[in-house]
Amino acid sequence: MNLHSITRASERRPMSLTVKSRVRSRVVFVDLIDISEGGCKIRAKAGFAEVGNRVTMKVNGINAPLGTIAWIEGQVAGVAFEGAMHPAVIDYLCDQQDSHDTGPRLRRIV
Repeated sequence: MNLHSITRASERRPMSLTVKSRVRSRVVFVDLIDISEGGCKIRAKAGFAEVGNRVTMKVNGINAPLGTIAWIEGQVAGVAFEGAMHPAVIDYLCDQQDSHDTGPRLRRIV
């Protein structure tokens, strides 16, 4: 099966965050590449996990649903959430990332 041919139930939203997670009862810092209601794509050191491992993650202070490693390709892995992440939470996380990317916002004082 080609990973790019997997049908997705919800839209992937690009992210660029380092996230504290737990895999095999170990703390692992991973780069969150994208996120959707049903899962996410992460990057970490090769060998950080195996297919079927349970994963917990905290994204910007918000606990993501419990997940399972669905596939691994080198340093990149797919996580399938056991529940769905609410779309409003994903919107909030993306908005938080966007506000950090633009830097401080200046206001004109009249």
